[in-house]
Amino acid sequence: MGGVSTPHVLLGLLAGGSRHGYELKRAHDERLPRARPLAFGQVYATLGRLQRDGLVAATGQDRAAGPDRTAYALTGEGRAALDLWLSTVEPPMPYVASTLFAKVVVALLVADAERARSYLIAQRGAHTARLRELTAAKADSAAALSDVVAADFAIAHLDADLRWLHTTLDRVADWHREVHA
Repeated sequence: MGGVSTPHVLLGLLAGGSRHGYELKRAHDERLPRARPLAFGQVYATLGRLQRDGLVAATGQDRAAGPDRTAYALTGEGRAALDLWLSTVEPPMPYVASTLFAKVVVALLVADAERARSYLIAQRGAHTARLRELTAAKADSAAALSDVVAADFAIAHLDADLRWLHTTLDRVADWHREVHA
């Protein structure tokens, strides 16, 4: 699929009971703490499409806290769409779609070996610092399970990037030796 499926995440958040858009945005940002926060406009536009497609239904208005807030609930069709999405295996990424990868390749194309190495070393430093931050956040005894799971995911990806950066640095060093031999 590629990227986070906001409609399916909202369906999942509605699986526990009806909620209005503000509650859905807050729940998304709490449950997916390392994901990009949802904009309110995106929540309401997505709810509109889900309602149009029969996957959610409006369950009433809440006027208690200021403006009217429409609550939404999953329909049977919405529950079936959520179950199908959850049971479908995500294919591994078919292409390398990473700004880091593109930047390293371009650096190797346009820079001399020393400039390419200095870029790689700086990038490795940034990854290492982020890895330390996430490890510390994970060690926090007050961390919620969603925070720990998100940190584990990010740490695994950072670790893979760091191994790749290390291998690329070795290759640049070998290339530099060949050029100057």
